[in-house]
Amino acid sequence: MNRPTRVEITEVGPRDGLQAEPAFVPTATKIDLINNLIAAGVPRIEFSSFVSPRAVPQLVDVVDVFERLDRSTDTVLAALVPNAKGAVRAAECQVDEIIVFLSASESHNLKNVNRSVEESLSGFEHVAKIADHAGIPVNGAIATAFGCPFEGDVSVKQLEAIARRYQECGFSGVTLGDTTGMATPPIVQRAVRHLKEHVPELPIGLHFHNTRGIGLVNVIAGLDEGVDRYDSSFGGIGGCPFAPKATGNICTEDLIYLLHEMGIETGIDLEQLSAVACNVESVIGRDLPGQVMKAGPRLKLHSMADVATAVG
Repeated sequence: MNRPTRVEITEVGPRDGLQAEPAFVPTATKIDLINNLIAAGVPRIEFSSFVSPRAVPQLVDVVDVFERLDRSTDTVLAALVPNAKGAVRAAECQVDEIIVFLSASESHNLKNVNRSVEESLSGFEHVAKIADHAGIPVNGAIATAFGCPFEGDVSVKQLEAIARRYQECGFSGVTLGDTTGMATPPIVQRAVRHLKEHVPELPIGLHFHNTRGIGLVNVIAGLDEGVDRYDSSFGGIGGCPFAPKATGNICTEDLIYLLHEMGIETGIDLEQLSAVACNVESVIGRDLPGQVMKAGPRLKLHSMADVATAVG
């Protein structure tokens, strides 16, 4: 095993998590949430998306949000862009990083963005030119990297082909997304090893969902392969609307707790992060699946006076 001693976490909750919420989250609330993530030491945040307001009304305030975020730290503020038009807007704002994505399978890509894989890749070439001119790095994500709900298993050769196109575009890395929660440790191992062998210059990140309850198990598999970049969402919210029966992302607080207990550094304050997750729960008005935000770390002690004593 070649587990890393430090891991970079990308918090995707402000974009991936909030975008599916039916009630609009006020702009000021989004800004406070993200600034509190920055204060907690989160190194990289996917703060929003330069997408059409008609497609995702929740993110209509992307520019207003970005302009009022705390820029005094080294936290990277990344934004998803769906096309060249979104890239132009992101470049005008001078975001720290642009993220593009497509699905590894043709059927899911058609459902998700109404394009073929080749059409998406061709569009990314234009995005890359816009970003390069603005001096902004681009990270390429591959959704359904570990399985498609319409086609089943995804070939590692398909992942390799997409990763090579990303490399040709000059992207800074590739993130493998478990959009449908179909990843298992052997599948993760196979995909990571294949890309490391065939596209070794392109750093790998992993984005897991907890659809079948083994999201953190898959993280362990990634750590064993030396992967040191992971996406997660506060409270475990989010999920793809075009993936049948899919649930949320792995929970950031639970992931940080796991990593810290393994002696792996993240630079994130778990207590502050848990407070953010609890705030999100209040904002959206329902219980979130995160566990550590409720129970606290294992050595959080309690007063005996606060606990009833058994009778009899």
